[in-house]
Amino acid sequence: MTVDDDPAVSRSVARDLRRRYGQDYRVIRADSGTDALDALRELKLRGDTVAAILADYRMPQMDGITFLEQAMDLFPHARRALLTAYADTDAAIQAINVVDVDHYLLKPWDPPEEKLYPVVDALVETWCAAGDRPVEETKIIGHRWSSPSYRVREFLARNAVPYRWYSVDEPEAARLLEAAGATAGDIPVLITPDGAVLKNPDEHGIADAVGLSTRPAAEFYDLVVIGGGPAGLGAAVYGASEGLRTVLVERQATGGQAGQSSRIENYLGFPDGVSGAQLTDRARRQAQKFGAEVLTARDVVALEARGSARVIRFGDGSEIAAHSVVLASGVSYRALEADGVAELTGRGVFYGSASTEAPECAGEHVYIVGGANSAGQAAVFFSRHAREVTLLVRGPSLQASMSHYLIEQLDAIENVHVRTRTTVVRADGDDHLERLTLCDQETGETETVETGHLFVFIGAAPRTEWLGDGIARDGHGFVRTGPDLVVEGRRPPGWPLDRDPHYLESSIPGVFVAGDVRAQSVKRVASAVGEGAMAVTLVHRYLEQQ
Repeated sequence: MTVDDDPAVSRSVARDLRRRYGQDYRVIRADSGTDALDALRELKLRGDTVAAILADYRMPQMDGITFLEQAMDLFPHARRALLTAYADTDAAIQAINVVDVDHYLLKPWDPPEEKLYPVVDALVETWCAAGDRPVEETKIIGHRWSSPSYRVREFLARNAVPYRWYSVDEPEAARLLEAAGATAGDIPVLITPDGAVLKNPDEHGIADAVGLSTRPAAEFYDLVVIGGGPAGLGAAVYGASEGLRTVLVERQATGGQAGQSSRIENYLGFPDGVSGAQLTDRARRQAQKFGAEVLTARDVVALEARGSARVIRFGDGSEIAAHSVVLASGVSYRALEADGVAELTGRGVFYGSASTEAPECAGEHVYIVGGANSAGQAAVFFSRHAREVTLLVRGPSLQASMSHYLIEQLDAIENVHVRTRTTVVRADGDDHLERLTLCDQETGETETVETGHLFVFIGAAPRTEWLGDGIARDGHGFVRTGPDLVVEGRRPPGWPLDRDPHYLESSIPGVFVAGDVRAQSVKRVASAVGEGAMAVTLVHRYLEQQ
Protein backbone atom coordinates (compact mmCIF):
# COMPACT_ATOMS: atom_id res chain seq x y z
CA MET A 1 0.00 0.00 0.00
CA THR A 2 1.16 3.53 -0.83
CA VAL A 3 -0.43 6.64 0.69
CA ASP A 4 0.18 10.19 -0.55
CA ASP A 5 -2.13 13.22 -0.66
CA ASP A 6 -0.63 14.36 -3.97
CA PRO A 7 -2.53 12.36 -6.64
CA ALA A 8 0.32 12.66 -9.14
CA VAL A 9 2.85 11.34 -6.64
CA SER A 10 0.45 8.60 -5.53
CA ARG A 11 -0.04 7.42 -9.11
CA SER A 12 3.69 7.59 -9.79
CA VAL A 13 4.60 5.48 -6.76
CA ALA A 14 1.91 2.91 -7.55
CA ARG A 15 3.03 2.74 -11.18
CA ASP A 16 6.65 2.08 -10.23
CA LEU A 17 5.63 -0.53 -7.65
CA ARG A 18 3.33 -2.37 -10.07
CA ARG A 19 6.07 -2.48 -12.67
CA ARG A 20 8.33 -4.35 -10.25
CA TYR A 21 5.98 -6.27 -7.95
CA GLY A 22 2.70 -6.47 -9.86
CA GLN A 23 3.03 -10.15 -10.74
CA ASP A 24 3.32 -11.27 -7.11
CA TYR A 25 1.57 -8.53 -5.11
CA ARG A 26 -1.50 -6.35 -5.40
CA VAL A 27 -0.53 -2.68 -5.16
CA ILE A 28 -3.12 -0.41 -3.53
CA ARG A 29 -2.87 3.36 -3.39
CA ALA A 30 -4.77 5.93 -1.33
CA ASP A 31 -4.84 9.73 -1.36
CA SER A 32 -5.27 10.20 2.40
CA GLY A 33 -4.67 8.41 5.67
CA THR A 34 -8.41 8.08 6.26
CA ASP A 35 -9.00 6.41 2.89
CA ALA A 36 -6.02 4.13 3.48
CA LEU A 37 -7.32 3.02 6.88
CA ASP A 38 -10.70 2.24 5.35
CA ALA A 39 -8.98 0.10 2.73
CA LEU A 40 -6.91 -1.68 5.38
CA ARG A 41 -10.04 -2.47 7.42
CA GLU A 42 -11.65 -4.00 4.35
CA LEU A 43 -8.53 -6.07 3.69
CA LYS A 44 -8.59 -7.23 7.31
CA LEU A 45 -12.21 -8.36 6.99
CA ARG A 46 -11.36 -10.29 3.82
CA GLY A 47 -8.52 -12.08 5.57
CA ASP A 48 -5.85 -10.57 3.31
CA THR A 49 -2.31 -9.77 4.47
CA VAL A 50 -0.25 -6.63 3.89
CA ALA A 51 3.48 -6.91 3.22
CA ALA A 52 4.52 -3.24 3.15
CA ILE A 53 3.10 0.25 3.60
CA LEU A 54 4.68 3.43 2.20
CA ALA A 55 3.21 6.63 3.65
CA ASP A 56 3.98 10.27 2.94
CA TYR A 57 4.99 12.16 6.08
CA ARG A 58 3.41 15.59 5.48
CA MET A 59 -0.25 14.94 4.66
CA PRO A 60 -3.13 17.20 5.81
CA GLN A 61 -5.63 16.00 8.42
CA MET A 62 -3.57 12.91 9.21
CA ASP A 63 0.22 12.84 8.79
CA GLY A 64 2.15 9.72 7.89
CA ILE A 65 3.22 8.87 11.43
CA THR A 66 -0.32 9.06 12.79
CA PHE A 67 -1.54 6.92 9.92
CA LEU A 68 1.18 4.28 10.38
CA GLU A 69 0.49 4.14 14.10
CA GLN A 70 -3.17 3.31 13.42
CA ALA A 71 -2.27 0.97 10.57
CA MET A 72 -0.15 -1.07 12.99
CA ASP A 73 -3.30 -1.93 14.97
CA LEU A 74 -4.69 -3.61 11.86
CA PHE A 75 -1.52 -5.14 10.37
CA PRO A 76 1.21 -5.06 13.03
CA HIS A 77 3.65 -7.14 10.98
CA ALA A 78 3.50 -5.12 7.75
CA ARG A 79 6.82 -3.41 7.06
CA ARG A 80 6.70 0.38 7.07
CA ALA A 81 8.51 3.15 5.18
CA LEU A 82 8.09 6.92 5.45
CA LEU A 83 8.19 9.18 2.39
CA THR A 84 9.52 12.66 3.04
CA ALA A 85 10.47 15.57 0.82
CA TYR A 86 13.54 16.41 2.91
CA ALA A 87 15.56 15.07 5.83
CA ASP A 88 13.42 15.84 8.87
CA THR A 89 15.27 14.78 12.01
CA ASP A 90 12.33 15.37 14.35
CA ALA A 91 10.07 13.27 12.14
CA ALA A 92 12.69 10.52 12.01
CA ILE A 93 13.06 10.33 15.78
CA GLN A 94 9.30 10.40 16.28
CA ALA A 95 8.78 7.71 13.65
CA ILE A 96 11.39 5.44 15.22
CA ASN A 97 9.99 5.78 18.72
CA VAL A 98 6.30 5.62 17.82
CA VAL A 99 5.81 3.33 14.84
CA ASP A 100 9.10 1.49 14.30
CA VAL A 101 9.59 2.76 10.75
CA ASP A 102 11.88 0.39 8.85
CA HIS A 103 13.14 2.75 6.14
CA TYR A 104 13.02 6.31 4.90
CA LEU A 105 12.57 7.33 1.28
CA LEU A 106 13.55 10.81 0.20
CA LYS A 107 11.39 12.23 -2.60
CA PRO A 108 11.98 12.20 -5.51
CA TRP A 109 13.00 8.54 -5.73
CA ASP A 110 14.08 8.55 -9.39
CA PRO A 111 15.49 6.31 -10.64
CA PRO A 112 13.35 3.67 -8.87
CA GLU A 113 15.84 0.92 -9.72
CA GLU A 114 18.37 2.70 -7.52
CA LYS A 115 16.37 4.52 -4.85
CA LEU A 116 12.99 2.79 -4.52
CA TYR A 117 13.25 -0.88 -5.41
CA PRO A 118 16.20 -1.77 -3.11
CA VAL A 119 14.25 -0.36 -0.14
CA VAL A 120 11.01 -2.14 -1.04
CA ASP A 121 12.94 -5.34 -1.76
CA ALA A 122 14.30 -5.18 1.78
CA LEU A 123 10.84 -4.54 3.22
CA VAL A 124 9.30 -7.47 1.36
CA GLU A 125 12.20 -9.83 2.12
CA THR A 126 12.00 -8.96 5.82
CA TRP A 127 8.24 -9.48 5.85
CA CYS A 128 8.57 -12.84 4.11
CA ALA A 129 11.33 -13.98 6.46
CA ALA A 130 9.70 -12.75 9.67
CA GLY A 131 6.15 -13.87 9.00
CA ASP A 132 4.10 -13.00 12.06
CA ARG A 133 7.20 -12.40 14.19
CA PRO A 134 8.29 -8.81 14.87
CA VAL A 135 11.61 -7.75 13.37
CA GLU A 136 14.30 -8.07 16.00
CA GLU A 137 16.77 -5.27 16.52
CA THR A 138 19.82 -4.56 18.61
CA LYS A 139 19.82 -1.66 21.07
CA ILE A 140 22.83 0.60 21.64
CA ILE A 141 23.14 3.00 24.56
CA GLY A 142 26.00 5.45 24.14
CA HIS A 143 27.16 9.03 24.13
CA ARG A 144 26.86 11.24 21.07
CA TRP A 145 30.52 12.27 21.26
CA SER A 146 31.99 8.96 22.42
CA SER A 147 34.50 7.44 20.02
CA PRO A 148 33.76 3.85 21.16
CA SER A 149 30.01 4.51 20.75
CA TYR A 150 30.64 5.76 17.22
CA ARG A 151 32.68 2.65 16.36
CA VAL A 152 29.88 0.34 17.52
CA ARG A 153 27.29 2.20 15.46
CA GLU A 154 29.52 2.28 12.40
CA PHE A 155 30.33 -1.43 12.68
CA LEU A 156 26.66 -2.40 12.85
CA ALA A 157 25.68 -0.01 10.05
CA ARG A 158 28.41 -1.25 7.70
CA ASN A 159 27.39 -4.85 8.37
CA ALA A 160 23.69 -4.03 7.71
CA VAL A 161 22.63 -5.04 11.22
CA PRO A 162 19.43 -3.18 12.26
CA TYR A 163 19.83 -1.32 15.53
CA ARG A 164 18.20 1.39 17.58
CA TRP A 165 20.33 4.13 19.12
CA TYR A 166 19.65 5.60 22.57
CA SER A 167 21.63 8.58 23.81
CA VAL A 168 22.73 8.06 27.40
CA ASP A 169 20.88 11.20 28.55
CA GLU A 170 17.47 9.92 27.34
CA PRO A 171 15.02 8.60 29.97
CA GLU A 172 14.58 5.33 28.04
CA ALA A 173 18.37 4.85 28.01
CA ALA A 174 18.43 5.14 31.81
CA ARG A 175 15.70 2.52 32.07
CA LEU A 176 17.56 0.17 29.73
CA LEU A 177 20.83 0.60 31.65
CA GLU A 178 19.09 -0.19 34.92
CA ALA A 179 17.46 -3.30 33.45
CA ALA A 180 20.82 -4.38 32.01
CA GLY A 181 22.63 -3.91 35.33
CA ALA A 182 24.90 -1.32 33.72
CA THR A 183 25.80 2.32 34.37
CA ALA A 184 26.74 5.28 32.21
CA GLY A 185 30.37 4.36 32.89
CA ASP A 186 29.90 1.12 30.94
CA ILE A 187 28.90 2.74 27.65
CA PRO A 188 28.64 1.84 24.93
CA VAL A 189 26.24 -0.87 26.06
CA LEU A 190 24.80 -3.22 23.47
CA ILE A 191 21.65 -5.26 24.13
CA THR A 192 20.86 -8.05 21.70
CA PRO A 193 17.31 -9.04 20.71
CA ASP A 194 17.47 -12.04 23.07
CA GLY A 195 18.46 -9.82 26.00
CA ALA A 196 22.22 -10.43 26.19
CA VAL A 197 24.17 -7.40 27.45
CA LEU A 198 27.62 -6.38 26.21
CA LYS A 199 29.46 -3.55 27.95
CA ASN A 200 31.99 -1.62 25.85
CA PRO A 201 32.33 -4.59 23.47
CA ASP A 202 34.99 -5.12 20.81
CA GLU A 203 34.07 -5.85 17.20
CA HIS A 204 34.55 -9.60 17.52
CA GLY A 205 32.21 -9.69 20.52
CA ILE A 206 29.63 -7.60 18.68
CA ALA A 207 29.81 -9.83 15.60
CA ASP A 208 29.23 -12.95 17.70
CA ALA A 209 26.36 -11.34 19.62
CA VAL A 210 24.42 -10.17 16.54
CA GLY A 211 24.82 -13.39 14.59
CA LEU A 212 27.56 -12.54 12.12
CA SER A 213 29.76 -15.46 11.15
CA THR A 214 33.14 -15.30 12.88
CA ARG A 215 34.26 -18.95 13.03
CA PRO A 216 35.29 -20.99 9.99
CA ALA A 217 33.29 -24.13 9.28
CA ALA A 218 36.37 -26.07 8.19
CA GLU A 219 40.12 -26.14 8.76
CA PHE A 220 41.14 -26.48 5.12
CA TYR A 221 39.83 -24.79 1.95
CA ASP A 222 40.68 -24.55 -1.72
CA LEU A 223 40.83 -20.75 -1.50
CA VAL A 224 41.11 -18.23 1.30
CA VAL A 225 40.36 -14.62 0.34
CA ILE A 226 41.77 -12.02 2.74
CA GLY A 227 39.82 -8.78 2.54
CA GLY A 228 36.18 -8.04 1.71
CA GLY A 229 36.48 -5.05 -0.62
CA PRO A 230 35.56 -5.20 -4.32
CA ALA A 231 38.64 -7.28 -5.21
CA GLY A 232 38.03 -9.78 -2.43
CA LEU A 233 34.32 -10.01 -3.15
CA GLY A 234 35.06 -10.52 -6.84
CA ALA A 235 37.46 -13.35 -6.00
CA ALA A 236 34.95 -14.93 -3.61
CA VAL A 237 32.12 -14.80 -6.17
CA TYR A 238 34.18 -16.32 -8.98
CA GLY A 239 35.96 -18.81 -6.72
CA ALA A 240 32.77 -20.16 -5.15
CA SER A 241 30.83 -20.12 -8.42
CA GLU A 242 33.54 -22.23 -10.06
CA GLY A 243 33.42 -24.90 -7.39
CA LEU A 244 36.29 -23.91 -5.12
CA ARG A 245 35.72 -24.28 -1.38
CA THR A 246 36.05 -20.60 -0.60
CA VAL A 247 36.18 -18.57 2.59
CA LEU A 248 36.42 -14.77 2.70
CA VAL A 249 37.96 -13.22 5.81
CA GLU A 250 37.22 -9.57 6.63
CA ARG A 251 38.56 -7.58 9.57
CA GLN A 252 35.61 -5.19 9.91
CA ALA A 253 32.87 -5.19 7.25
CA THR A 254 32.62 -6.22 3.63
CA GLY A 255 32.96 -3.35 1.20
CA GLY A 256 36.27 -1.82 2.20
CA GLN A 257 36.74 1.81 1.21
CA ALA A 258 34.34 1.34 -1.69
CA GLY A 259 31.64 0.29 0.76
CA GLN A 260 31.91 3.72 2.39
CA SER A 261 31.46 5.59 -0.89
CA SER A 262 28.14 7.41 -0.90
CA ARG A 263 27.76 7.17 -4.68
CA ILE A 264 29.78 5.50 -7.45
CA GLU A 265 28.75 6.77 -10.87
CA ASN A 266 31.45 5.41 -13.18
CA TYR A 267 30.97 1.70 -12.49
CA LEU A 268 29.88 -0.29 -15.54
CA GLY A 269 26.16 -1.07 -15.68
CA PHE A 270 24.96 1.59 -13.24
CA PRO A 271 24.33 4.70 -15.36
CA ASP A 272 22.48 6.41 -12.50
CA GLY A 273 25.11 5.49 -9.94
CA VAL A 274 25.06 3.13 -6.98
CA SER A 275 26.15 3.54 -3.39
CA GLY A 276 29.20 1.58 -2.35
CA ALA A 277 27.23 -0.09 0.40
CA GLN A 278 24.54 -1.33 -2.01
CA LEU A 279 27.07 -2.56 -4.57
CA THR A 280 29.18 -4.47 -2.09
CA ASP A 281 26.17 -5.84 -0.17
CA ARG A 282 24.88 -7.35 -3.40
CA ALA A 283 28.31 -8.82 -4.08
CA ARG A 284 28.45 -10.34 -0.57
CA ARG A 285 25.03 -11.93 -0.98
CA GLN A 286 26.07 -13.19 -4.41
CA ALA A 287 29.20 -14.83 -2.98
CA GLN A 288 27.17 -16.49 -0.22
CA LYS A 289 24.60 -17.70 -2.76
CA PHE A 290 27.38 -19.64 -4.50
CA GLY A 291 28.48 -21.16 -1.18
CA ALA A 292 31.34 -18.92 -0.08
CA GLU A 293 31.77 -18.49 3.68
CA VAL A 294 32.14 -14.92 4.90
CA LEU A 295 33.91 -14.40 8.23
CA THR A 296 33.62 -10.98 9.86
CA ALA A 297 35.68 -9.31 12.59
CA ARG A 298 38.63 -11.66 12.09
CA ASP A 299 42.05 -10.04 12.08
CA VAL A 300 44.67 -11.90 10.04
CA VAL A 301 48.14 -11.45 11.57
CA ALA A 302 50.33 -13.87 9.59
CA LEU A 303 50.54 -15.72 6.28
CA GLU A 304 53.04 -18.48 5.55
CA ALA A 305 53.72 -21.48 3.34
CA ARG A 306 53.85 -24.93 4.93
CA GLY A 307 54.64 -27.36 2.18
CA SER A 308 51.81 -27.20 -0.33
CA ALA A 309 49.47 -25.52 2.17
CA ARG A 310 49.09 -21.78 2.63
CA VAL A 311 48.29 -21.01 6.25
CA ILE A 312 46.81 -17.85 7.73
CA ARG A 313 46.85 -17.12 11.45
CA PHE A 314 44.27 -15.00 13.26
CA GLY A 315 44.87 -12.60 16.11
CA ASP A 316 43.52 -15.12 18.63
CA GLY A 317 46.13 -17.70 17.59
CA SER A 318 43.80 -19.95 15.58
CA GLU A 319 44.61 -20.93 12.00
CA ILE A 320 43.06 -22.06 8.74
CA ALA A 321 44.84 -23.42 5.67
CA ALA A 322 44.17 -23.64 1.96
CA HIS A 323 45.65 -24.68 -1.33
CA SER A 324 45.73 -21.01 -2.40
CA VAL A 325 45.21 -17.48 -1.12
CA VAL A 326 44.02 -14.25 -2.71
CA LEU A 327 45.32 -11.27 -0.77
CA ALA A 328 42.86 -8.40 -1.29
CA SER A 329 43.26 -6.45 1.93
CA GLY A 330 43.01 -3.07 0.21
CA VAL A 331 44.26 0.16 1.73
CA SER A 332 43.34 2.39 4.65
CA TYR A 333 43.07 6.17 4.79
CA ARG A 334 46.24 7.76 6.11
CA ALA A 335 46.03 9.52 9.43
CA LEU A 336 45.74 13.31 9.26
CA GLU A 337 48.88 14.68 10.88
CA ALA A 338 47.61 17.74 12.73
CA ASP A 339 47.48 18.71 16.39
CA GLY A 340 44.35 17.52 18.18
CA VAL A 341 43.08 15.25 15.40
CA ALA A 342 43.95 11.95 17.07
CA GLU A 343 42.23 12.96 20.31
CA LEU A 344 39.03 13.99 18.49
CA THR A 345 38.79 11.01 16.12
CA GLY A 346 35.29 9.57 16.42
CA ARG A 347 34.18 12.76 18.20
CA GLY A 348 33.78 15.05 15.22
CA VAL A 349 36.77 13.85 13.19
CA PHE A 350 35.98 10.84 11.01
CA TYR A 351 37.85 8.78 8.41
CA GLY A 352 35.68 7.89 5.44
CA SER A 353 32.17 9.08 4.74
CA ALA A 354 30.72 7.93 8.12
CA SER A 355 27.19 7.94 6.74
CA THR A 356 25.75 7.40 10.24
CA GLU A 357 26.72 11.03 10.93
CA ALA A 358 24.73 12.49 8.03
CA PRO A 359 21.60 13.41 10.04
CA GLU A 360 23.76 15.25 12.58
CA CYS A 361 25.14 17.51 9.83
CA ALA A 362 21.81 19.24 9.16
CA GLY A 363 22.33 23.00 9.20
CA GLU A 364 26.07 22.63 9.83
CA HIS A 365 29.20 23.62 7.91
CA VAL A 366 31.08 20.40 7.12
CA TYR A 367 34.75 20.19 6.09
CA ILE A 368 36.23 17.38 3.99
CA VAL A 369 39.96 16.79 3.52
CA GLY A 370 41.09 15.14 0.28
CA GLY A 371 41.17 15.60 -3.47
CA ALA A 372 40.40 12.16 -4.90
CA ASN A 373 37.08 10.59 -5.94
CA SER A 374 36.17 9.37 -2.46
CA ALA A 375 36.39 12.92 -1.10
CA GLY A 376 34.36 14.29 -4.01
CA GLN A 377 31.66 11.66 -3.58
CA ALA A 378 31.47 12.50 0.12
CA ALA A 379 31.12 16.21 -0.68
CA VAL A 380 28.18 15.49 -3.00
CA PHE A 381 26.58 13.26 -0.36
CA PHE A 382 26.94 15.66 2.57
CA SER A 383 25.77 18.62 0.46
CA ARG A 384 22.28 17.11 0.71
CA HIS A 385 22.40 17.23 4.52
CA ALA A 386 24.71 20.07 5.55
CA ARG A 387 24.16 23.79 5.15
CA GLU A 388 27.60 24.14 3.57
CA VAL A 389 30.44 21.80 2.55
CA THR A 390 34.04 22.88 2.05
CA LEU A 391 36.54 20.57 0.36
CA LEU A 392 40.12 21.17 1.52
CA VAL A 393 42.71 20.18 -1.09
CA ARG A 394 46.48 20.30 -0.57
CA GLY A 395 47.27 20.52 -4.29
CA PRO A 396 46.68 23.36 -6.76
CA SER A 397 43.55 21.79 -8.33
CA LEU A 398 41.35 18.70 -8.48
CA GLN A 399 42.19 17.81 -12.09
CA ALA A 400 45.13 15.53 -11.29
CA SER A 401 43.33 13.38 -8.71
CA MET A 402 39.56 13.46 -9.33
CA SER A 403 37.43 12.19 -12.21
CA HIS A 404 36.17 14.86 -14.59
CA TYR A 405 32.47 13.97 -14.12
CA LEU A 406 32.80 14.46 -10.37
CA ILE A 407 34.54 17.82 -10.71
CA GLU A 408 31.66 19.01 -12.90
CA GLN A 409 29.14 17.82 -10.32
CA LEU A 410 30.88 19.71 -7.53
CA ASP A 411 30.98 22.88 -9.64
CA ALA A 412 27.21 22.69 -10.06
CA ILE A 413 26.36 22.34 -6.34
CA GLU A 414 25.87 25.76 -4.77
CA ASN A 415 26.67 24.83 -1.18
CA VAL A 416 29.94 23.02 -2.01
CA HIS A 417 33.17 25.03 -2.04
CA VAL A 418 36.69 23.92 -2.93
CA ARG A 419 39.73 25.46 -1.25
CA THR A 420 42.98 24.45 -2.92
CA ARG A 421 46.48 24.65 -1.40
CA THR A 422 44.88 24.44 2.04
CA THR A 423 45.74 22.12 4.92
CA VAL A 424 44.45 21.45 8.42
CA VAL A 425 47.08 22.22 11.05
CA ARG A 426 45.02 21.95 14.22
CA ALA A 427 41.70 20.64 15.57
CA ASP A 428 40.25 21.93 18.83
CA GLY A 429 37.28 21.23 21.06
CA ASP A 430 36.34 20.13 24.55
CA ASP A 431 34.43 16.84 24.34
CA HIS A 432 34.08 17.05 20.54
CA LEU A 433 35.38 18.96 17.54
CA GLU A 434 34.50 22.65 17.61
CA ARG A 435 37.19 24.45 15.57
CA LEU A 436 39.76 23.88 12.84
CA THR A 437 42.87 25.89 12.08
CA LEU A 438 43.53 26.01 8.34
CA CYS A 439 46.75 27.08 6.62
CA ASP A 440 47.07 28.62 3.16
CA GLN A 441 50.11 26.86 1.65
CA GLU A 442 50.92 29.78 -0.64
CA THR A 443 50.89 32.61 1.89
CA GLY A 444 51.44 30.69 5.12
CA GLU A 445 48.51 32.51 6.71
CA THR A 446 46.27 30.62 9.11
CA GLU A 447 42.55 30.90 9.73
CA THR A 448 40.30 29.42 12.43
CA VAL A 449 36.87 28.16 11.39
CA GLU A 450 34.04 26.72 13.49
CA THR A 451 32.76 23.25 12.66
CA GLY A 452 31.65 20.08 14.36
CA HIS A 453 32.41 17.67 11.50
CA LEU A 454 35.63 16.90 9.65
CA PHE A 455 35.80 13.93 7.26
CA VAL A 456 39.22 12.76 6.10
CA PHE A 457 40.03 11.07 2.77
CA ILE A 458 43.79 11.31 2.31
CA GLY A 459 46.28 8.92 0.82
CA ALA A 460 46.29 5.16 0.78
CA ALA A 461 48.29 3.07 3.26
CA PRO A 462 48.38 -0.68 2.45
CA ARG A 463 48.94 -1.81 6.08
CA THR A 464 50.91 -4.88 5.03
CA GLU A 465 53.44 -4.97 7.88
CA TRP A 466 51.89 -8.21 9.15
CA LEU A 467 53.03 -10.08 6.05
CA GLY A 468 56.64 -10.21 7.26
CA ASP A 469 59.61 -10.84 4.97
CA GLY A 470 58.08 -13.72 3.01
CA ILE A 471 56.05 -11.45 0.71
CA ALA A 472 58.01 -8.96 -1.41
CA ARG A 473 56.73 -5.36 -1.23
CA ASP A 474 57.78 -2.02 -2.66
CA GLY A 475 59.02 0.92 -0.61
CA HIS A 476 55.46 2.01 0.22
CA GLY A 477 54.32 -1.42 1.42
CA PHE A 478 52.34 -2.42 -1.68
CA VAL A 479 52.77 -6.08 -2.69
CA ARG A 480 54.80 -6.79 -5.80
CA THR A 481 53.50 -9.43 -8.19
CA GLY A 482 54.24 -11.21 -11.46
CA PRO A 483 56.64 -9.44 -13.83
CA ASP A 484 57.61 -6.92 -11.13
CA LEU A 485 59.24 -9.79 -9.21
CA VAL A 486 61.50 -10.83 -12.07
CA VAL A 487 64.52 -8.51 -12.22
CA GLU A 488 66.99 -8.91 -15.09
CA GLY A 489 65.68 -12.40 -15.73
CA ARG A 490 66.14 -13.49 -12.10
CA ARG A 491 63.21 -14.81 -10.13
CA PRO A 492 62.60 -13.58 -6.58
CA PRO A 493 64.91 -14.96 -3.85
CA GLY A 494 63.65 -18.26 -2.49
CA TRP A 495 61.28 -18.87 -5.39
CA PRO A 496 60.97 -22.71 -5.47
CA LEU A 497 59.33 -23.36 -8.84
CA ASP A 498 60.77 -23.82 -12.30
CA ARG A 499 58.60 -21.08 -13.79
CA ASP A 500 58.15 -17.33 -13.44
CA PRO A 501 55.42 -16.04 -11.09
CA HIS A 502 52.02 -15.70 -12.71
CA TYR A 503 50.82 -12.17 -13.40
CA LEU A 504 49.07 -11.57 -10.05
CA GLU A 505 51.18 -14.04 -8.06
CA SER A 506 53.27 -12.85 -5.14
CA SER A 507 56.75 -14.02 -4.12
CA ILE A 508 55.10 -17.04 -2.43
CA PRO A 509 53.65 -19.43 -5.03
CA GLY A 510 49.90 -19.85 -4.68
CA VAL A 511 49.43 -16.50 -2.98
CA PHE A 512 47.82 -14.08 -5.42
CA VAL A 513 47.19 -10.36 -4.97
CA ALA A 514 44.26 -8.28 -6.25
CA GLY A 515 43.05 -4.72 -5.88
CA ASP A 516 44.52 -1.67 -4.23
CA VAL A 517 47.05 -3.56 -2.09
CA ARG A 518 48.91 -4.67 -5.23
CA ALA A 519 51.80 -2.52 -6.43
CA GLN A 520 51.06 -0.60 -9.64
CA SER A 521 47.33 -1.38 -9.47
CA VAL A 522 44.68 0.99 -10.84
CA LYS A 523 42.79 2.39 -7.87
CA ARG A 524 39.27 1.94 -9.23
CA VAL A 525 36.40 -0.34 -8.21
CA ALA A 526 36.03 -1.87 -11.68
CA SER A 527 39.71 -2.81 -11.93
CA ALA A 528 39.66 -4.28 -8.41
CA VAL A 529 36.69 -6.52 -9.28
CA GLY A 530 38.43 -7.54 -12.50
CA GLU A 531 41.64 -8.42 -10.69
CA GLY A 532 39.69 -10.49 -8.18
CA ALA A 533 38.15 -12.49 -11.02
CA MET A 534 41.49 -12.79 -12.82
CA ALA A 535 43.16 -14.02 -9.63
CA VAL A 536 40.74 -16.96 -9.49
CA THR A 537 41.62 -17.91 -13.07
CA LEU A 538 45.29 -17.93 -12.06
CA VAL A 539 44.44 -19.95 -8.94
CA HIS A 540 42.99 -22.65 -11.21
CA ARG A 541 46.14 -22.58 -13.33
CA TYR A 542 48.29 -22.87 -10.20
CA LEU A 543 46.26 -25.80 -8.82
CA GLU A 544 46.45 -27.64 -12.15
CA GLN A 545 50.24 -27.39 -12.04
CA GLN A 546 50.52 -28.92 -8.57
